[in-house]
Parts: sequence; C-alpha cells; structure tokens
Amino acid sequence: MKVEVDLKKCQDHGQCVYAAPGLFALDDDGRLSLRSRATDVYVADVDEDSAEELHEAAEVCPLQAITVHE
Repeated sequence: MKVEVDLKKCQDHGQCVYAAPGLFALDDDGRLSLRSRATDVYVADVDEDSAEELHEAAEVCPLQAITVHE
C-alpha cells in the first residue's frame, strides 16, 4: 500500500502523528518531519501491518492532505 501526503495542503496540525506515531513525526520546530523533503508531495510504501494506523491518520487529517492507495 502507498501513502501520499500533499505537503502543500498540510499545515502541521499533527493529528496524523497522534493517530500513527510509527509513521509520522513532528520535528523540533513542530512541523511534520516530512517537510525536510524537497518535494510538494511525499509518497511512500507502507507495510500492511500499519494499514489501520495509516487509515486513521488519513481520516483525522483536518485538511485531508493524506491519501492512502491500496
């Protein structure tokens, strides 16, 4: 499964971090740690074992910046 995070939409609310701490993190400045990437969209493969956490993170994102591709 793949996760896609639209970093242009993301405003670092951190709800994904609470829902899926094994997949998302905030840096020392309180920003989503994926922001260190030089792209506007982050895409990664995610293990099926993390599917429930990933779906929860996508659901709770207030800006719907996270998309899960099965």
